[in-house]
Amino acid sequence: MKTRVTIQDIAEELGISRNTVSKAINNTGILADATREKVLKKAAEMGYKQFSYVKVVDSGMPVLTLSAPKENAEIALFITNLLGNSHFATVMLDKFQKELSGLGYTLTMHRILSEEIDSLMLPASFSIERTAGIICIEMFDYKYDKMVCNLGLPVLLIDAPAPCFKEPLEADILLMDNQSNIYLFIQEMIQRGKTNIGFIGKHLHCQSFFERYTAYRQALYLSGLPCPDAYCITGNPPEGRGSDSTAYQDYLTECLQKLKRMPDVFLCANDFVAIDAMQVLKKLGYSVPQDIYLCGFDDSPDAKIVTPALTSIHIHSQIMGYYAINLLMSRINEPSLNYCTVHTETNLIYRESTEN
Repeated sequence: MKTRVTIQDIAEELGISRNTVSKAINNTGILADATREKVLKKAAEMGYKQFSYVKVVDSGMPVLTLSAPKENAEIALFITNLLGNSHFATVMLDKFQKELSGLGYTLTMHRILSEEIDSLMLPASFSIERTAGIICIEMFDYKYDKMVCNLGLPVLLIDAPAPCFKEPLEADILLMDNQSNIYLFIQEMIQRGKTNIGFIGKHLHCQSFFERYTAYRQALYLSGLPCPDAYCITGNPPEGRGSDSTAYQDYLTECLQKLKRMPDVFLCANDFVAIDAMQVLKKLGYSVPQDIYLCGFDDSPDAKIVTPALTSIHIHSQIMGYYAINLLMSRINEPSLNYCTVHTETNLIYRESTEN
């Protein structure tokens, strides 16, 4: 008697290709949301191993279900900044919290202060005895993250420190696809005759920025184009100037004024950076998009209302929320699973900042 459900079984049941099912379950490649949801629903119904603890509700989407939580029924959320400062975290966390409450867990939020990070101290409000797992959103201090990962609890990192010559952290990591649409964007720019392309953003700020920067360099290399160091503005304002937007704009102004010639396009690490760059370019007498194109990343609300509206790469925050709960509950249920890094789908959205 056959008991193990395979990807082929799901494909035959739905009348679609095995490759499509694999893309949906592993969240790789480009796939319509409706197709992805249909596959995930069927996988849950059939008891596919990755969703063996999932049930399907009337909405049609798979929802995690577990036995009643033990006394340690809290999921601790660690953050360093207010969630309103993140382009995607608020929407993602809303989805995460809705699914979590249905499982009988409560979410407790802990803001980690800079002095706690420097001294490697846990927040006073945190109780390891009551906690079943930890989710860290945009916490980029490697030493602190490593300390959290050594607590003996399941840990999920939403974005992570830049992975440069460091031992991998013992945690699952959830990211957005930081490469595919950068390749597509640069290919499109080249087809339009825009071959001088620069990058703005602190590439070692976090894993996402690092992946975006490496994707930019790889795309130029594979296209046979140079990547001048002068066009890669990847540093920080000098110490003592602060870390706010004004200090960063002053730093950008100094870097751009040193250029003998502006590139045709600047790809920016995120929308905040792109909007700062847009304001600096305007002060220097350049017009976007007439003189230079700009592209951001995240597709924040600001990208739609800034003038000109910003071309950006959209993050599916609710899908990230779904995968966040899936990854963390998997780790709680099966602590011995190999650690994994998951990238969720993104989409390139063209707006006025790259139109002539």
